[in-house]
Amino acid sequence: MVGPCLISFFFFFFNLLPFSQALEASHCSIKGFTLVRNIGELPQGDYGRGGLSHITVAGSLLHGLKEVEVWLQTFAPGSRTPIHRHSCEEVFVVLKGSGTLFLASSSHKYPGKPEEHFIFSNSTFHIPVNDVHQVWNTNEHEDLQVLAIISRPPIKVFIYEDWFMPHTAAKLKFPYSWDEQCFQEPQKDEL
Repeated sequence: MVGPCLISFFFFFFNLLPFSQALEASHCSIKGFTLVRNIGELPQGDYGRGGLSHITVAGSLLHGLKEVEVWLQTFAPGSRTPIHRHSCEEVFVVLKGSGTLFLASSSHKYPGKPEEHFIFSNSTFHIPVNDVHQVWNTNEHEDLQVLAIISRPPIKVFIYEDWFMPHTAAKLKFPYSWDEQCFQEPQKDEL
């Protein structure tokens, strides 16, 4: 027969177990993450880019995903992504607000003058692999909020100073800003 002290100990221990596992799980550890998470409790930041709020909803480094990553990004009026490209597919769903997508092909020596596409609440668009693009909140009165889904995470981003910078001069940013804290192992270059 088990005594009342031993029963109290087991009750205390098993009630503290989830708490201790959560403490053991760092910001970058998939250990201790629950299947269902509250987006409002996920890490978010501007990563040195004023006017941006980025949350990795489901990610490779944070949550152990291998094929896709999902981001929730909010751009204040006038804010934008850098001009960039990456060797993965990307799909956007505009949740609120409006803005402009600038898109140029990667088939020339440099991006060149981009096509401009108006984006708006409930619209969706995709970015082909390696096409140079920029998302810009051109709405002066409202935030632009998007859900972005990328393939093949974590991504290597090539950043351009302008639309006429040669592809070979674009600067590699890897790991990308929101992956820096959690990135541990160097990966082989794709070339």
